[in-house]
Amino acid sequence: MADPLLLDTCACLWLTHGDPMSPASREAVRQAQQGAGVHVSPITAWEVATLVAKDRYRLTVATADWFDRLVALPGVRLAPMPPEVLIDSASLPDRPPPDPADRIIVATALRYGHAIVTRDRTLVAYGPKGGVSIIVC
Repeated sequence: MADPLLLDTCACLWLTHGDPMSPASREAVRQAQQGAGVHVSPITAWEVATLVAKDRYRLTVATADWFDRLVALPGVRLAPMPPEVLIDSASLPDRPPPDPADRIIVATALRYGHAIVTRDRTLVAYGPKGGVSIIVC
């Protein structure tokens, strides 16, 4: 059975828009959709809404609709974000990413045993130091 995955925000955008992703990440997503699940953090909705509000990203639908469509994809689930995840994000090992959303994604992955699918250089570099598996997309 494939490991559960947690999509970083960039991976969510690329996946929903059919942008190029590495063959390894596409296969990992495909397998996880059929098994342990592909998870999306609620912080991704906030990140995308912030990008859209600042005119740094454009969607063809409202952000809420885009997010609803994302979590409605086969095998995609909303990751929990209880207070413990937020607390964990404040005390990650080594030198965690400075971006609070990235820290929440890492804390979610660590708490629930997910590998993170991302191309974010900061997360890719932090993965081995922070004890989180990274699949580069």
